[in-house]
Amino acid sequence: MVAATGILDCVSGDGVAAESAAPELLAVGETMAMVAPLTGDRLADAAAFRLDVGGAESNVAAHVARLGHRAAWFSRLGTDPLGDRVLAQLASRGVDVSSVERDPHHPTGLYLKDPGHGVHYYRAGSAASHLGAADADRVSLGGIRVLHVSGITAAISPSASAFLDRLIDRAGELGVEVSLDVNYRPALWDVATAAPRLRELAARATIAFVGRDEAETLWGTATADDVRGLLPEPPELVVKDGDVGATLFGAGGSVFVPSARIDVLEAVGAGDAFAGGYLAAHLDGADAEARLSTGHASAALVLTTTGDLPDEGND
Repeated sequence: MVAATGILDCVSGDGVAAESAAPELLAVGETMAMVAPLTGDRLADAAAFRLDVGGAESNVAAHVARLGHRAAWFSRLGTDPLGDRVLAQLASRGVDVSSVERDPHHPTGLYLKDPGHGVHYYRAGSAASHLGAADADRVSLGGIRVLHVSGITAAISPSASAFLDRLIDRAGELGVEVSLDVNYRPALWDVATAAPRLRELAARATIAFVGRDEAETLWGTATADDVRGLLPEPPELVVKDGDVGATLFGAGGSVFVPSARIDVLEAVGAGDAFAGGYLAAHLDGADAEARLSTGHASAALVLTTTGDLPDEGND
């Protein structure tokens, strides 16, 4: 038995929720509890830690909400204290979590940050990994302008991958824009498996985000132009190149905006912040340069903290 509230419960008989209350952006994908040192110390050496939330898609929703737009997040959590904490912390960031399902049989995922040395995941068998295609049919997309997803969902389990496919199909049927961040995670799957699947998913997006370095790892593309050559389908393709900058390929050609120069404490989460800033500006109807600049500004907030989201009061 899985419990659900909010967006799922307010769906009418024809499967469409009341559009007046709908979020502008719905982000869908697993969020875990996240433990990280308060400072930049190594995980094994740190004396003080923060217990926060970490999930690529919910991070995007939080940044969109921070910038003044209605944003919601859907996934599944365990009926455990970590799941309670995830819901409370995202709600405190202004994210609508009313549609999130709770699973009494499977746990909320957990990951630990080791600053400068990656992350350690404890997510196998998590509640979110048990999402399936039938669950996608219950998610209301009525009134949603942008559905944001990532390639991580395709990697966590075969059933979650089928859930992602069905949700993207439904968005297309309803004319909802699909934003997809490639988000290749080598800890979840190898390149040979991930490369064709992530290429297929990105090609189905209205807005696709990919890092230049991850594109090179996945597809052997060396430059942003090479990535566009490989992915001509998305109407908007954003290629992020770390501290160099980001390039948007769209109907009007390509636009490049350099990254801001800042002192980086921890890079994990910056890509999600960039996507959140970009999508908030997209919802505002901003031009290409403004969308990229807003993305960089959001990323800069995260690069100066050990969490995946800006510290409260630091935005």
